[in-house]
Amino acid sequence: MAEQAIVGLAGLLRQLRAEARLTQQELAKAAGLSLRSVSDLERGINRTARNDTAVQLAGALGLAEPVRSLFVAAACGRIEASHVLAARRSQAPDGSLASAGGMHGFVPALTSFVGRAGPVREVAALLGRNRLVTVTGPGGTGKTRLAAEVARQAAGRFADGAWLVELAPVRDPALVPAIVAAALGVRDQPGVPAAGAVAQALARQQALLVLDNCEHVIGAAAELCAGLLAACDDVRVLATSREPLALAGEARYRLAPLALPDPEDLAEAVKAESVALFTDRARSADAQFALTGETTPIVAGLVARLDGMPLAIELAAARVEALGVAQLLDRLDDRFALLAGGNRTAPSRLRSLAATVEWSYQLLDDHEWRVFRAVSVFPGPFTLEAAEAAAGAEAGPAVLRLVDCSLLNPPRPGPDGRSRYSMLETLRAYGNRLLAQAGEQDQAAAALAMWALRVAEQAAAGLQASTAEEAAAARWLDAEEAAMRQVLAWMMEHDPATAARLADALGWWWLLRGRLPGQYGVLREVARHAEAGSDSWCAVQLRIILAALFSADLAGALEHATALRDAAAGRGPSRALADGLFGRAVALDNLVRVGEAAEEARRSLAVAREIGYPTGEILALSALSIAARSRDDIDHAVQLARQAAQITAGVPGVCVRWCSYILAGALILAGDLAGADYVCAAALARSRDAGDVFNQWSLLPAMVLLDVFAGRLEHAVAHLREGLQIAMRTGGWFELNHYLDGCGYLCAATGRPAEALTMWAASAALLGPADLRLRDLPVRAARQALGTGRTRAAEDRGAAMSLAAAAEYALMLTAPGAQQAPPGLAKLSSRERELVTLVAQGRTNAQIAAELYISARTVGSHLDRIRDKTGCRRRADLTRLALTTGLV
Repeated sequence: MAEQAIVGLAGLLRQLRAEARLTQQELAKAAGLSLRSVSDLERGINRTARNDTAVQLAGALGLAEPVRSLFVAAACGRIEASHVLAARRSQAPDGSLASAGGMHGFVPALTSFVGRAGPVREVAALLGRNRLVTVTGPGGTGKTRLAAEVARQAAGRFADGAWLVELAPVRDPALVPAIVAAALGVRDQPGVPAAGAVAQALARQQALLVLDNCEHVIGAAAELCAGLLAACDDVRVLATSREPLALAGEARYRLAPLALPDPEDLAEAVKAESVALFTDRARSADAQFALTGETTPIVAGLVARLDGMPLAIELAAARVEALGVAQLLDRLDDRFALLAGGNRTAPSRLRSLAATVEWSYQLLDDHEWRVFRAVSVFPGPFTLEAAEAAAGAEAGPAVLRLVDCSLLNPPRPGPDGRSRYSMLETLRAYGNRLLAQAGEQDQAAAALAMWALRVAEQAAAGLQASTAEEAAAARWLDAEEAAMRQVLAWMMEHDPATAARLADALGWWWLLRGRLPGQYGVLREVARHAEAGSDSWCAVQLRIILAALFSADLAGALEHATALRDAAAGRGPSRALADGLFGRAVALDNLVRVGEAAEEARRSLAVAREIGYPTGEILALSALSIAARSRDDIDHAVQLARQAAQITAGVPGVCVRWCSYILAGALILAGDLAGADYVCAAALARSRDAGDVFNQWSLLPAMVLLDVFAGRLEHAVAHLREGLQIAMRTGGWFELNHYLDGCGYLCAATGRPAEALTMWAASAALLGPADLRLRDLPVRAARQALGTGRTRAAEDRGAAMSLAAAAEYALMLTAPGAQQAPPGLAKLSSRERELVTLVAQGRTNAQIAAELYISARTVGSHLDRIRDKTGCRRRADLTRLALTTGLV
């Protein structure tokens, strides 16, 4: 084994260097190492590298995550080199995971997977026969690690891969659909519940969804799974939970502890999975540890006392260097005795695990106990500064001690680059119980709330400019999302005024990330808890108004804006008054009450300028520009938008970029395409740099039009496909109108009048007509080119398309190369062609069954045969088949 490790590391470095096209001397120079150091590693003279050396080599080789972290672990001897090569093979050519297939959301394991070959094989087999498989068992049995291993082996069977959703941090069951949507990258959709948005996004995908730690939100998880399984015929779910989901068709697998050694045959003890796991982890803690004639029976007794529970075994193994195995067993005996008088009705394995955690906890002193209890209040990873805020300024040394005792995981960089500690969910639940018993729960929650508010307000200040500081501030809030969600819920119950402050601080971040519409209900609840007309109530109203507008709830936006205006009217000029007038202006314009809209916008502008409120000024000018466009006063619209674009200081970057979108649209209508192109391209680049999802969605369709008008057809295709693919992947169906419209312009510009009319007809039928001021001439030209009969056929085809089919058709029309019908089409029977047509029209298996008076199982069997004949694995593939062959 040692020789294999040496060859593996040496060969790994040689292979990666060859792929990077570097000589040993070039690699040594790029890494800041001596040539001798590189040579010794490649020849196996040095078996491992120091951590800093490994990091330098990874950088010089240009390795991207997760290969970079795995390489460092392999170079330091923590994992085998084969894991690095496997991860490298799973990456797309650009170094990122391929959008289709593969593993999504799974963190590469840095420790070996010991044993469990039988359970992995059995669960994988169940997953092959059933659409819902739940792995059950008490905390600490290794359900999460097993599910990840099953997913890794099964991912290749799913065209869209395997997706992990961590439910452990979720405290409110109502948030389960939103958490799943976020993990899948499904965007918030106005008027569509998160569960519905997830179902829409997955309905046309073939994927494995792994829901981890469902037990504390079991009802919500079960309800979501029931809906997905009914709507998404090609999705399978692998869940882990301490209890089954109790759904029809659910296959349950009870995960047993690791196999224990036979006390009558200690010679064979080393082959037992529990002993193998202890030995592997003990060697990580103490490189000198080995199973000997003296230690083997002690280890066998220890793992037996721990009932073969992986978490308990790993916690014990981490203390080998400090205590030795004999003292470990002695201390464990004491702790089991302490727990013997506890809850006798609990399962024995749960009592054993609790005893192990209790034993680890008792290794701490009083101060460390208090810190452990305090940091268990965090729902996810936390920084050292956060721990000090929750547990006191002197918590730092205790946190480090908790890491040594395996009660906290070592820090790892978060999305913002800050290192964060994490706690296993079982330990967090244990800490929460102790926190309640000590009467410290409210104190810890309040400390966490004050820390979260400070972070949110500090980050919000960083969002006030379109700079690198803005991107850093947004990533900071990304990393603290779980804490912010938990704190906001707690504040709404215990401190409504502060809840409004927190929601106000998070507002621009929610908008930046495209999440504000999804917070509409939460924001209204926050306002309901606050005193109407109070400063805190007024502060959150602008967020509610914007959420309503972007959720297409114009009546609601007008109602909230009017309430804000009225509440602020008697206090003189204020931000609240400017915000209320702005909200009314935009809502009224969308309700085609343009005169009133312009008047309210002018009043908002006057108030904002009087009090020196630049954000209010930029919003009011934008509202005036929109109103001018509605009145066909395009020159004035451009003038107002230019004024707004000049205001940048003290304004959130998302607002600055939105003004660029307003200006670009006005310039297009004014015929200044060069000016619009410059403004739009610059704003799109800035939006991408900032991770501004909201403005990317606004700007991409405009960029498509400008590309077409400028003859940059390849760029138009790229921008159109980018927007379409994101929309279809995230479920942003309500925004597809602009993309279908843009595809029509692209087809018209490339000599495809029939396809252009089909796209425009689909857009108008599904989502309403876009701005016809630009489309009139190309529509007339296309109809003239086709004649009456062909025009009617093209437009009827588009009008009959489902939204999903129209989006697939747009992707087909912009795909490189000629679109050929998949092989095997001629082998399809008339009934099978009918099934393909119905799939392309957006029908589920159950809907097809009802329409054709057959069972859903029969539909599934037919579709399996169609896939075998055509090679179309996903429903999206079948839709493309139908479109290519004219079935729809």
